[in-house]
Amino acid sequence: MKRVAIVGAGIGAEHLRAYLALPERYEVVALCDLDTARATKVAAGRVPVVGDMGVVLADPTVDLIDVCLPPHVHLSASVAALEAGKDVVCEKPLVASLAEAAQLQEVMERTGRRVTPVFQYRYGPATARLAALAEAGLTGQAYAASIETHWNRGAAYYAVDWRGTWKGERGGCILGHAIHNHDLLCHVFGPVASVQANVATRVNDIEVEDCAAIAFTMENGALASSSVTLGAANDTSRMRFVFEHLTVESGSLPYAPAEAEWSFTARDPGRQTEVDAVVASVGPVRSGFEGFLEALADEDGANPGRSVTFEAGRRSLEIVTAIYSSARTGASVSLPLGPDHPMFGSWLPEGAA
Repeated sequence: MKRVAIVGAGIGAEHLRAYLALPERYEVVALCDLDTARATKVAAGRVPVVGDMGVVLADPTVDLIDVCLPPHVHLSASVAALEAGKDVVCEKPLVASLAEAAQLQEVMERTGRRVTPVFQYRYGPATARLAALAEAGLTGQAYAASIETHWNRGAAYYAVDWRGTWKGERGGCILGHAIHNHDLLCHVFGPVASVQANVATRVNDIEVEDCAAIAFTMENGALASSSVTLGAANDTSRMRFVFEHLTVESGSLPYAPAEAEWSFTARDPGRQTEVDAVVASVGPVRSGFEGFLEALADEDGANPGRSVTFEAGRRSLEIVTAIYSSARTGASVSLPLGPDHPMFGSWLPEGAA
């Protein structure tokens, strides 16, 4: 059993719910937040509350620090936890540049501890069924995909002082919203080879972007498009994956897409019964944060290999960097990006703090 301290009571509230649903795998020993009143409300008497991260870093019984803080402090908090001998779970975005990712990786290697980025969209019945279909040989080559991240974010959301700013949020809808769906795209179709992107600020009076249109070419040759806006009437995430033998369409759940009912349609109608049988054979699985944390716990148990890797978090930042680079230069950007890329050290615009 891992003993966990959650740092940050915002999205940390959702993490706490997931940990408490896995009592045989995790024990939450503290919810830490500078705003102890907020943390106390979230904890609701279920776990102890502390107001100083130093307390949990110094606790030798804590195995894992779960970083649920604003993006601009992800690096410093994660490094502090690693240096204290703890493993780390860190919310998206993992850090704020490829250079920071390289710095974090160096600390991981030096301390021998692990950092796991949070990409909970991968987990749920729908993705488990798709994985089973692929394993059964019923998908074939990846051809094309379309991704929609159409959410509603207005003045109330941006009333939090660090949001909507380069200094606090480090980016807009590309970094804080669509990053999950782009990870899911890579989880299904494999790595990105090149990016062509446009971004704009059209919905809110903020520094960062809130709309985007992106074209991906995947390493396997498949093509994908991503449409992103924070000006929709409601929050929906939609995905369509077209394979050689199968077309997959998601539902519209925004924050846990793999919990929705997806359709799996064989290109050859004569194979639909076979597809349906594989789909029906997949039993209940945990979704979202619960599935993410279960997979992490399994890395040290009987079912390793399902958890999110550090490399996936680094790759997500590489895609963000390529999107901003393409949007500002008008050129297609090929991946991978090395230390010689102009935005390796930062994608923040000139003059942004």
